[in-house]
Amino acid sequence: MRKLLLLTAMFSPLALADSLSVEPHTVLRLAGKASSVHLERVEVADSATLILPASLVDLKIDQLQLGRDARISVVPAEDGLRIDVVRADLAEGSLITATGMAGTYERAAKPGRNLDLRLQQLQAPLLSIDARGGTGAPGYAGLDGGNGQAGGCTWGSASRGANGDNGGDGHNGSAGGRVRLALPADYPAEQIKVRLEGGAPGKAGAAGKAGQGGASKGCLVYRTEAGADGRPGLEGQPGMAGAGGELSVQRLCIFFVLQGVIPW
Repeated sequence: MRKLLLLTAMFSPLALADSLSVEPHTVLRLAGKASSVHLERVEVADSATLILPASLVDLKIDQLQLGRDARISVVPAEDGLRIDVVRADLAEGSLITATGMAGTYERAAKPGRNLDLRLQQLQAPLLSIDARGGTGAPGYAGLDGGNGQAGGCTWGSASRGANGDNGGDGHNGSAGGRVRLALPADYPAEQIKVRLEGGAPGKAGAAGKAGQGGASKGCLVYRTEAGADGRPGLEGQPGMAGAGGELSVQRLCIFFVLQGVIPW
């Protein structure tokens, strides 16, 4: 089982730290109230994950290194996140995720988080980003109808089974995020992979089952009739898929990047 480590030292509006390292096969959450953080070096080892909280809106990194199958996972939030990296070295299988959150019976699906990512220098076989929306919440299942009462020699015929309730409609998926990339001019476009699909529709609620009619009963001189079964409910309707996100790519001038004066 992966270890879950908490970094809790950052509580000021602007936090500055020398470096941050995530060990292989572990998860590190950058916790605290800081909305803006500056790190000189961030290293996420092979198959490790760094989680960036909803409170963070501005992250500056001088040197970023992601190992094989490493992850940076951005928690969904209404405010977008800006990440500015001077030099990034991303290994094969590494991924930056800013996906939405699936809906539940208590809350609606959350959209993919808006992400502004500026990589002044980039070495990576593939720049992979996932900002898909969250899956819509499922509809409520309809209640099953109750069974009828069995017939009796005293009160006569069995009663009819109750009808099942209709299932609830599924909820809509949330939208994909808006991703803005600022990359070196010489980084190949075919090595950029960004997923922005809207969240999948919520599943329809199942129909309630029909209640069974009451059983017949044999009496001394006659037999009571069985009750009729109720009717099953209707299945709900699935929700709709969320809207796709947006992608824009800006190319950085190599000369100005070296001078360190490129505006965002």
